[in-house]
Amino acid sequence: MATGFLRVKGNQIVDENGTVVLLRGASLGGVLNMENFVNGYPGSESFARAAMLKAMGAEHYEYFFERFFHHFFTKKDAEYLKSLGINSLRIPFGYKHFEDDMNPRVLKDSAFTYLDHIVALCADYGIYSILDMHTVPGCQNPDWHSDNHTSYAAFWDHKDHQDRTVWLWERIAERYKDNPWVAGYNPLNEPCDSEQVRVAAFYERVERAIRAIDPDHMLFLDGNTFAMEWKGFDKPLPNAVYSIHDYSMMGFPGQRYKGTDQQNQKLRQQYLRKCEFHHKHGVPIWVGEFGPTYEMRDPEAEKINNERFGMLAQQLNLYEIDKVSWSLWTYKDIGTMGMVSVSPESAYLRLLRPFLERKATLGVDSSNYHPSEQLVELVDQMAAWIDEVSPTATKTYPPNWDTKQHVRRNILQTFLASSLCDEFAEYFRGLDKAQLEELAQSWAFENCVKREGLNATLTRIKEKYGA
Repeated sequence: MATGFLRVKGNQIVDENGTVVLLRGASLGGVLNMENFVNGYPGSESFARAAMLKAMGAEHYEYFFERFFHHFFTKKDAEYLKSLGINSLRIPFGYKHFEDDMNPRVLKDSAFTYLDHIVALCADYGIYSILDMHTVPGCQNPDWHSDNHTSYAAFWDHKDHQDRTVWLWERIAERYKDNPWVAGYNPLNEPCDSEQVRVAAFYERVERAIRAIDPDHMLFLDGNTFAMEWKGFDKPLPNAVYSIHDYSMMGFPGQRYKGTDQQNQKLRQQYLRKCEFHHKHGVPIWVGEFGPTYEMRDPEAEKINNERFGMLAQQLNLYEIDKVSWSLWTYKDIGTMGMVSVSPESAYLRLLRPFLERKATLGVDSSNYHPSEQLVELVDQMAAWIDEVSPTATKTYPPNWDTKQHVRRNILQTFLASSLCDEFAEYFRGLDKAQLEELAQSWAFENCVKREGLNATLTRIKEKYGA
């Protein structure tokens, strides 16, 4: 087992004895940073929770979330991760667990309660924690996973948002500076700066602030444009690991992975393109997120999912051969990507099943996207009209989105999704504490189902490449 603080040495991560450490990890999405396709609500976390508070009342709202946090990650979860060869857990969290927008720069009394709990459980099982600020004041990207309900990443245009984020990282560094089971800090998840120079500048600033308090921990730095490109990055920072996110569209709804030479070559080319900065500067690579979605509704779901396990194995082999660290997205959810998932027969999914079916048909979640023919036609028509009247629309940042993607993100997954929050919250209205406890218990490890094909893939990787 690795010992002491981890650190960067050349293009590798090593322990205090200089022994190379390959971080094989998962991410704990859905708890300290919730997401619509992970937890089932529409739109952004803050809008959905505000609607739930209004429908449930403060007492029952607080009770439900306390019990949800209690059940989501326990020693049984940590033990299971360890059994699969997982030695690191990326822990996404939102800044609102620590401070309020109307009371900034004042830590809540409960600020570190759940994060401390998860870090301690991981340490008990020899699992490193990577602390990932998934949402920051103002939102660092235009998507729901930064709790953005406007599509405008205001973080980059308002210094006070950046000041507050630096302030919070200083508090986190003070908290964990002496903890060697924290592998390091991931200051921003998937930043998106259309000017393509401000991400690197912010990293230089937050690195100075953190290192003034905590000189020992590594930084895990996501590239710009959803951790996929490195324009504006001139030189690496010391003791820093540079993170890519390596999702393939072949693993998402509507596409199929058949394991052809051409598809495998494409997987490798996409991965290598994202690593050009790393190879040029000789810095460690961390694949901070990757993984396919899994089908629940398609008549060929079993066949499709087996194909996606094959794609996952192909990606893992790429990373292992190159000896780079990785973190699978995600550990636990309602059945879209998780290593374990809430049971379809659980109280939680029995309650929400009609709403989840409606969401999929309306296309308001990008990962649970099964729209009607009418909706597909409408999106196609709207995109075609926009391209006709505004040819420059296709150049709108981010460059990897076509106009149809902008329409889906801005109209369906932002505007329409937000309008459904009150409808979602009504499912929780009038439930008593016993019923809320049963809903929360749906997320407990012993009540979840394991995605055996995915976890068997991880086990084979462990056996093939060793601990």
